[in-house]
Amino acid sequence: MPTTLLFELNNGIARVTVNRPDKLNALNATVIAELGDAVTRIETDAAVRGVILTGSGQKAFVAGADIAELTAQTPMEGQARAILGQQVFRRLERCGKPVIAAINGFALGGGCELAMACHIRIAAEHAKFGQPEVKLGIGPGYGATARLPRLVGKGRALELLLTGGMIDAAEAYRIGLVNRVVSADKLLAEAEALLRTILENGPLAIRACLEAVDAGLETSLDQALLLEANHFGLLSATEDMREGTKAFLEKRKPLFKGA
Repeated sequence: MPTTLLFELNNGIARVTVNRPDKLNALNATVIAELGDAVTRIETDAAVRGVILTGSGQKAFVAGADIAELTAQTPMEGQARAILGQQVFRRLERCGKPVIAAINGFALGGGCELAMACHIRIAAEHAKFGQPEVKLGIGPGYGATARLPRLVGKGRALELLLTGGMIDAAEAYRIGLVNRVVSADKLLAEAEALLRTILENGPLAIRACLEAVDAGLETSLDQALLLEANHFGLLSATEDMREGTKAFLEKRKPLFKGA
């Protein structure tokens, strides 16, 4: 049984909670390993249709890495730690199911990186964001230098990375780091409502959109357009496409089966 992570499944939505409130939900080796196990379940369990990722308590989503583990690491250990975390985050990002980060407090360092690996981010009004690694004489290890510029642009990303400063939820929304800002008491309800809106749509179409956007950002415009056309063609062979178009013409709600 996991010791640092809670996994609850309710009507297709998995709520994954990093559960180390006494350490502000800091990412240690155990959290990364258990998060990897959770991603495996998300990938393979057909009952899981979407995910909400959050932190325990009201203070922190994830307040970064567990610094006590970093102080004695060798260069090879540091590289291995970064690669393992990157692999887990990348698997979450590519799981084929929508993942929403419900950011309920500090999202710093590895916590901000974890949030960025989710597809959509909703923040409580009191949430804070930052990549403070340079203040410790080290750089990000779980993807900030890759994902942050893609989300907010090179200049804003470099300002956050090089100063190590924090921004509040309003500023995170202004620069495009988060999709929405809501009051803390409505955070999880807002995340679930958004996810259930997404899950009303065709699951194969959702997976195709996630894949096309992920791959399209890494290739040329022409290649991205070809990938989109290929998905458009493949989806045209599905029962869901037939049901969706038929339901539209019949002015009723579609009943998608993921086939």
